[in-house]
Amino acid sequence: MYDVAIIGAGPAGGSAAIFTAKAGKKTVILDSDQGVTKRAMLYNHYGVKEITGPELVKTGIEQAKNYGAELIEAKVTGISKTDKGFKLQYENGEVEAKHIILATGFLTDLAESVGLATKPGTEPRVKTIFDVDNEGRTNVEGIWAAGTCAGVSVHTIITAGDGAKVAINVISELNSERYVDHDVLK
Repeated sequence: MYDVAIIGAGPAGGSAAIFTAKAGKKTVILDSDQGVTKRAMLYNHYGVKEITGPELVKTGIEQAKNYGAELIEAKVTGISKTDKGFKLQYENGEVEAKHIILATGFLTDLAESVGLATKPGTEPRVKTIFDVDNEGRTNVEGIWAAGTCAGVSVHTIITAGDGAKVAINVISELNSERYVDHDVLK
């Protein structure tokens, strides 16, 4: 069983995976390669002069894998509650996790099957988002949402930051104390 399953490997999901895996949480990312970032050219991402969306996503996934995250390239087709967390079904299998972070961008199609509350989106072309609190929690305990699907701006720097924020909150809940991750120069 994984500590955290992240659905979506764009900036929000990738960033969340970096933090959860680096914190030693057994992390799996499930991605169906439908992210809009893969069509982007970025000139406004802090700390990077310019980068293509595919390069940004690839780098984020590599960073998460370096800390031990696993990547399953598949579309999640269902989520069900178990005694210890959740079962996520995908095309050729299933995984179990204590917590789920939804980082599905424009896609909220899993909401109805698991009973997640949604509301109208606020960004252009984003029709529906998951209804989350300030921490990223949905109305289903153990399911969180980050990035565009949680109502933040579609800009990659913002969705990545939101993914990190939600991951810190998930880690804090798993640890039963506030988690902080600060690297220092050696």
